[in-house]
This record gives sequence, C-alpha cells and structure tokens, in this order.
Amino acid sequence: MNMKPITEDDLQAYVDNALDAERHLEVSAFLEKNDQATRRIGSYRRDAEALRSALAPVAAEAVPSRLNLAHMIEAKEPAPGRRFASMAAAAVLLLAIGGSGGWLLKGFSMPSGEGVAALAQEASASYTVFSPDTVRPVEVRADGKTDLKQIASGAVGSAVAIPDLSKVGYRLMGGRVIPTSHGPGFMLMYDDDKGNRLVMLARRMQVDQNKPMVASTRQDVHGWSWAENGMGYSLVGSLGPDRLHPIADAVRSQI
Repeated sequence: MNMKPITEDDLQAYVDNALDAERHLEVSAFLEKNDQATRRIGSYRRDAEALRSALAPVAAEAVPSRLNLAHMIEAKEPAPGRRFASMAAAAVLLLAIGGSGGWLLKGFSMPSGEGVAALAQEASASYTVFSPDTVRPVEVRADGKTDLKQIASGAVGSAVAIPDLSKVGYRLMGGRVIPTSHGPGFMLMYDDDKGNRLVMLARRMQVDQNKPMVASTRQDVHGWSWAENGMGYSLVGSLGPDRLHPIADAVRSQI
C-alpha cells in the first residue's frame, strides 16, 4: 500500500506530537530526505515557543468565575429540560482542559474568548513576537509573491488574497505560517519605511463564521478583526484604532 502524501497538516501535527506512531515514523523518514521541510519544522517550533512566551501572561490570569467548577457546582440546579445539555457542556469543557496536543490547545493556553476575539489575540501575539525582529521578521519575502500565495493557501486550505496596501503607505514585506490554538494561520507583515509595521493574520474560523469588523486593544497593540465565509482576518499594529481602521477597510476591500 502506497504511503499517503505528507501534507501541511501532517507537519503541524508532527510539531504537536499529535500523530499516531506509524504516521510519525513516516513523517520522520520524509524529513530525513527533505531539508526544506526540516527547516520549516524548526521554524514552526521556534514560532510556537515564541508565541507560548507571548501568551504566558494569559495563562497566569485567574479562571473566569463562570468557569470555576466550585461555582458551577454551587449554582442553582438547572431546569430538567436543560440538565442534560449542561452536563454535556461540562463534559466537553473537562475534555478540552484535560486534553493535550492537536489543534484545540496547540501547546498554548486557551485565549480568552472565542471567534474573532481569539483571532485578535493571536494576531496581537504574532505582532509582539515578529514585528521587532530586524533580521528575519518574515519567512517568505514579498519578492516571492507567488510562493506567498501557495504557502498561504496550503496553510489554511483555500486561496488567500495578498492585499496591496501601497496606496495607504505600506509595502508588503512578506509572510509566514503561524501555529495558533485554533489551527494554522498565515501572517503577512507590512512596513511604511518609517519603522511602523502592521501584521495581518488570516485563519479558518471555528466560531464567528461571519462577523462584522470589531476593534481590539491589548497593551500597546491595536487591531480590527472580522470574519467572512468561514475565514477570519485581523489587522494589528501600534497605530491608534482611528488611524488603523481605514487601513483595515483597505484590506477588507481586497479579500
């Protein structure tokens, strides 16, 4: 029986130690003969560690009271019709907390919120990690735009637009695949040649399949995030929300 082709999902799952023993050996053998894929694995691991460090403060936050098991137990007994649903939800929560590996937790703490709120946090973390890098902020440079599209499409499983922001004063630097707690994402970085950088993160959405544009702020990083037809987009940077909004509009018009 012929071995199935090694896919981007296999490489990401290999980094997560989420493959079964047989597939793990197949991917290991593939990496021994493929230097480019081996370098990508190393990059994914470095990215994961950098994002884990960036999100470490979230892990230290107190558990919301609505998720505190003691409070849940002390809460009023639900109506009979809702009892089974509540038990099922609690079981799912416990499985999510107790599980390891895979795309759900991806080795990171679960971001506060879901949907575009989580996407905005992931984009902010990516900006915090990569925008200060003066050596290799992107994995694939903008001069390989065809490669960018291919890598982006491979990461998220569908065609991804590469917005042109030259009319608003920003040039495309390049991009890279980003591991997130909700699956692979694709990051693009832009620069205004004055030291100001923007990051756009795109990934498939498990929650908020379609969501109007909403603002976010995390420390000194501001952003606008939205979702259309199951794809989420978040544009973040150090610009204030009012200055960033028209640039986000320019991105959205090209998606």
